Amino acid sequence: MLTLSINGTDLQVDVPEDMPLLWVLRDVLGLTGSKYGCGIAQCGACTVHLDGQAARACVLPVGEVKGRKVVTIERIGNTELGRKVQQAWLEDEVVQCGYCQCGQIMSAVALLEQNPQPDDRAIDQGMAGNLCRCCTYTRIRSAIKRVAQA
Repeated sequence: MLTLSINGTDLQVDVPEDMPLLWVLRDVLGLTGSKYGCGIAQCGACTVHLDGQAARACVLPVGEVKGRKVVTIERIGNTELGRKVQQAWLEDEVVQCGYCQCGQIMSAVALLEQNPQPDDRAIDQGMAGNLCRCCTYTRIRSAIKRVAQA
């Protein structure tokens, strides 16, 4: 039995320590906001925050998150910065198909927490590894800048 801190709540799960965190979140805990995309940490759809840093849940063994704080997209809207990012996403009409957006938002919030005034280069670096099939990258950058300027 593992005790995990997920979205501010300690939860116990009976899973193997090598099970990817993404499957624990989705299949065991029913937190389906983080998406399965590639399974090799290259697309970003599964992004969560691990102790405030963006992390790819599809390759992260759940045993490695014991004693650490995990935040998912389900919780991020309860934070001031998360609400601002989500509002900017709406105002700049970022979402098209929407599949990647939970990971994009999680990465954007982590970036803005570390660098509240990112320039284009910092945005590109902070969002690297988050793929968008609809290619809304310019809207994503615009939304991040909107939050930074607010």
